[in-house]
Amino acid sequence: MGEVVIMISGKKHWLWRAIDANGDVLDVLVQTRRNAKAAKRFFKRLVARFGEPRVVITDKLRSYIKPVKALAPDADHRAHKGLNNAIEVSHRPTRKREKIFGRFKSHRQAQRFLSAHDQISLIFRPRRYQLTATSYRHARNDAFSLWVDYTAEMSA
Repeated sequence: MGEVVIMISGKKHWLWRAIDANGDVLDVLVQTRRNAKAAKRFFKRLVARFGEPRVVITDKLRSYIKPVKALAPDADHRAHKGLNNAIEVSHRPTRKREKIFGRFKSHRQAQRFLSAHDQISLIFRPRRYQLTATSYRHARNDAFSLWVDYTAEMSA
């Protein structure tokens, strides 16, 4: 789990993001606060959707301690500077989007875009470093055929 600040209409909002061990984004939540109550709200959504985790890796933000102990008492909570590099890297596409298209215009727009963007990105961006060139081409072709099928269902 990790959080990053994003500016929406000149005000700070916090983008909370959770990833799994493979680096795939599980969930995102845009909130105006960065306290224990906000962390609990986000973590409660994750536990309800995916079940109790075995290990939770966070940065050193103290707001994570109580929610993790309350909602996942058996989980191993690791809070260390270098352990959360994967989550920090997962914020890069958001920063890139902000730089290219400008800032988010509203809280709702940010939440809707980021929720959809992360899920679609998983389909269209297979991890190139884990695949041979042939496997990568097949994965991309499968992703585009899935997309054509989904859009055909939606337009019908």
